[in-house]
Amino acid sequence: MDSVSVRAYRSHITLATGGIGSGWTNRDVNNVSLPSPRPGALKNFKWHCCAKFESESHQLGQRHTFYQKKDNIIQVRKAASNQPFESDSEVLSSKNFDGSVKSFLDAFYRFSRPHTVIGTALSIVSVSLLAVEKLSDLSPLFLTGVLEAIVAALFMNIYIVGLNQLFDIEIDKINKPYLPLASGEYSFGTGVAIVSTFSILSFWLGWVVRSWPLFWALFVSFILGTAYSIDLPLLRWKRFAVVAAMCILAVRAVIVQLAFFLHMQTHVFQRPPVFSRSLIFATAFMSFFSVVIALFKDIPDIEGDKIFGIRSFTVRLGQERVFWGCISLLEVAYGVAVLVGVASSSPWSKLLTVSGHVILASILWIHAKSVDLKSKAAITSFYMFIWKLFYAEYLLIPFVR
Repeated sequence: MDSVSVRAYRSHITLATGGIGSGWTNRDVNNVSLPSPRPGALKNFKWHCCAKFESESHQLGQRHTFYQKKDNIIQVRKAASNQPFESDSEVLSSKNFDGSVKSFLDAFYRFSRPHTVIGTALSIVSVSLLAVEKLSDLSPLFLTGVLEAIVAALFMNIYIVGLNQLFDIEIDKINKPYLPLASGEYSFGTGVAIVSTFSILSFWLGWVVRSWPLFWALFVSFILGTAYSIDLPLLRWKRFAVVAAMCILAVRAVIVQLAFFLHMQTHVFQRPPVFSRSLIFATAFMSFFSVVIALFKDIPDIEGDKIFGIRSFTVRLGQERVFWGCISLLEVAYGVAVLVGVASSSPWSKLLTVSGHVILASILWIHAKSVDLKSKAAITSFYMFIWKLFYAEYLLIPFVR
């Protein structure tokens, strides 16, 4: 008696003529419907059609054969497995796709330099709150204005940090080998595509919003970020310690404070521009902090900077002197902040400003005393701690009144 036999191997299925066996009763059956090999071939045997599935175990060297009677239905069951029958190529393709997506997102996370992204977002929210004069200002209009500023600024932030990586690939292979361009996870072309896309999106959003303070903030950041990194005559300002520090100070201390405050004050709330006590304090304090970040970021990178001729303050003065110089600058800034808090006429502002900055100054000093300046890992970890202090300051600034 003829029947249809399906013999399944690792990557193919073949049809053959075979005998009839008894049915099985195990669970987890996959139904596979196949047409007749030729018209009428199964006409006289519709109640006795069977399927034969053989799977080979390469580890145990065993063969397992199962039979199932069905009317024009071939039921196939995998031996020693609870998983449904599917082709290995489909499984591998799905796993490869999922793995590729996860790898790309992880690489993009590192490419975007998340500590700078967090700093940018927090600073904009904090400065925007300085424009709030009454509780009713915290409206959907306020939230929309903040969101417009954050998204446009983050796009520009990714452009700036990405461009720096494009021109620092060889240096980063020594200083930051975990970055995707330095490690080879991203090609140079991929990096160019990312920074180009985000710069265009940033300017497009700034133009659509029609806020001139926001647009000029993006434009000046673009010019300074490009001049800082790009390797062209009279540019690549990061090679010059003072100029590099001024670039970072201009963006982090001046543009962020003034431009985004004016975006909220003049564009969102439609009020005349003012320079409040809080805004002046924020600009002055963040000027200190921006200088510290500009100096400190080069301390763990001294090895690569020496090799490629980047004359940072750390290369010229040494790690220890720059480290303690940065700590001293921050402690002076915290001291000034305490004096500003003492002079406040608002009791709650005085309490929060004074106690908050005393606590931060104490934590900074205690942590700094324990840093091993001979360990690159310890210095890098402390640099990330400096950024956490940066975040904490933006949490305090809205309370300075």
